[in-house]
Amino acid sequence: MTTVEIPDYRTDSFFGLEDQWLPTADGELTHYHEVGEGTPLLFLHGSGTGVTAAANWWLNLPHLARHGRCIAVDSMGYGQTVVAPGTEYGIREWGRHALRVLDALGIDKTWIVGNSIGGWVALQLAIDAPERILGIVSMGTGGAKRTAALAGHATPELSPAGIRRTLEQFVVDKELVTDELVELRYRAALNDSASSRLKEVVAARDRDRDALPLDLGALAELDLPVLLIHGMQDVVIPVSRTWELLHAVPHADAHLFSRCGHWSQVERADEFNEIVGQYLLRHGSRGQV
Repeated sequence: MTTVEIPDYRTDSFFGLEDQWLPTADGELTHYHEVGEGTPLLFLHGSGTGVTAAANWWLNLPHLARHGRCIAVDSMGYGQTVVAPGTEYGIREWGRHALRVLDALGIDKTWIVGNSIGGWVALQLAIDAPERILGIVSMGTGGAKRTAALAGHATPELSPAGIRRTLEQFVVDKELVTDELVELRYRAALNDSASSRLKEVVAARDRDRDALPLDLGALAELDLPVLLIHGMQDVVIPVSRTWELLHAVPHADAHLFSRCGHWSQVERADEFNEIVGQYLLRHGSRGQV
């Protein structure tokens, strides 16, 4: 395997997470954060402008680490993960990257906690590789029909102003989108190929809305616990998406947050952590002793 030099990068102390790096393929070095022990919980972020694992999960990892070994990755094409030349992106490709992370860490089966496109990847993985999945928690699950807000995501701008516009779409309470958070998310997303990668990952995501929508018939065959979480005021992925999936997945439960947008793990962080923690406990997750 070609050795990839670890970038000179440190996640800002604001997020309270340590950096870790993992060779996951020839020319590929995955950047991730890990806290806790016990049952593996793999966290897959969404695809909003400037997204990283830290800037998606910083309010959740310390709390959910009580319930298992939390591993939050920068998916291929995002954040500080180094990708090999010629890397292709897409829902199945992001799923394969997640499996490479698990393989490199020696993990056979895991829970997946996925936000937006991360939930889409998680459910597609459950269809393609059910033997690797213990259960899924998915918020504002991606793969839905295009909305006006989704159309806006097709032309993202990797700048503080672009990130602010994205985050303000994600929440009802706009006061959560502080200057500090915008600047930190912008800095966290930057590297020497950030702008060109952004165009590629957005093109792949939007291609797969038509090329690889979640197969509701295949989801009906799943035999694993699934918790669907949605904000009632989500303008990015309509709450009807969770209703559709709830009818398709045999063992799915759902929780809807009032006065909450697309970023439920941030906008309603305390309640989110409690609900997810209790769900994991109920379905057999084991954390630190």
